[in-house]
Amino acid sequence: MSGGSDEKRMRLRYAGTCRICGLDLPAKAEAVHERRTKTVRCLDHSITQVGGNNTDSPTGPTPMPAVDPGAAGASARREYERRRAAREERIRARHPKLGGLILAVSDEPRSTTAWQTGAVGEERLGKGLDALAGETVRLLHDRRIPRTRANIDHLAVTRSGVFVIDAKRYRGRPHLKVDGGVLRPRTERLLVGSRDCSKLVDGVLRQMEVVRTLLPDDVPVHGVLCFLDADWPLLGGTFTTREVQALWPKKLYPQLTREGPVSPDTIAELHASLAGELRPS
Repeated sequence: MSGGSDEKRMRLRYAGTCRICGLDLPAKAEAVHERRTKTVRCLDHSITQVGGNNTDSPTGPTPMPAVDPGAAGASARREYERRRAAREERIRARHPKLGGLILAVSDEPRSTTAWQTGAVGEERLGKGLDALAGETVRLLHDRRIPRTRANIDHLAVTRSGVFVIDAKRYRGRPHLKVDGGVLRPRTERLLVGSRDCSKLVDGVLRQMEVVRTLLPDDVPVHGVLCFLDADWPLLGGTFTTREVQALWPKKLYPQLTREGPVSPDTIAELHASLAGELRPS
């Protein structure tokens, strides 16, 4: 039980929505069921979550503050809608009579549709991650990096450390190309098909450094590039380059649920701390 006799922590038989933050909760996700209101809420809003350093009060444990996990893909979705609306406004202003027809027969520019593609990828991965949520897997989505316009797609605080996860919907096969070696400096490039995507690794490394500055030195930080629509081989396929793993969702999920040295109480504390420092975008 949690928060009273009319509340029960359970795995959902059917999908639901958190009554507090509106987060979609898939079937089999852990959540708190409220019998009195016949609603559910995600574990981030459990009033009995307590960090390891808190002490009990005369009336019971001191509650952890509620954490807003954010909405996966929210900022990319807003940017897509903003660009789409701005384009429609421009075309209708320039062509008052034919604007609707022009919009109907013309395609949106790639600079606009790329935001929708990214939003869909983050939303899809976010749903898969949320299905793992519980005391030992706590999630944050779409977090703004302070003093920048950049964001972190997903953060997972787990028994084995904190995972910084960047979701990508790229076509082609991700692979590692290594140049140099004995006589020349070794260099590694991330390719997707024939496209050099090494800058994606640089981006995750920067995000990892931001997260490390917010955590105790003994908490491991793992970097992940998760390709959702890539052409992965039937066997193998995953690889690591410069501390960043390249893989797909089914290879990521077991890593988040494996055992490690971080206790559930510490996971709750780290989760709340990161949520306070990295606000939803």
